[in-house]
Amino acid sequence: MRIGFGVDVHRLEKNKPLFIGGVKIPSEKGAVGHSDADVLIHAICDALLGAANLGDIGFHFSDQDPKFKGIDSKILLRNVMVLVKDKGYSVGNIDATVVLEKPKVNPHVPMIKEVLSEILEVNLDDVSIKATTHEKVDSFGNQEAIKSYCVCLLSRNA
Repeated sequence: MRIGFGVDVHRLEKNKPLFIGGVKIPSEKGAVGHSDADVLIHAICDALLGAANLGDIGFHFSDQDPKFKGIDSKILLRNVMVLVKDKGYSVGNIDATVVLEKPKVNPHVPMIKEVLSEILEVNLDDVSIKATTHEKVDSFGNQEAIKSYCVCLLSRNA
């Protein structure tokens, strides 16, 4: 078994879409990035890549490469799953936290878990998604940024 850890941060701006875990969340502000800036999926990708000792998301999907401009992060996660499987691993579970002052993430967690469990090829019960705020402290609390953390467990395929 291998454990991986991932973290991602994106700036928030008005009139941008907000994607969390492959789900578009209604919001006044959205994340800014080269891709669709899905902070949760990016943290999951880094956790999976780290556990498999495959580098990080920027190594595989550079923000300098125009072919990834505006790309749906679910595509990136699917590609990461191919890399993980090719290395002989499968996902045991993930545990992730999204840091965002508003909008509230919890009402969207069931849909996020459905999207992620399908891509990760695990049961819903193997995908834990939590949300927290920064209590109006710092750039996250002032709704200037969004952050996500993820840990994962990979198992070697028999």
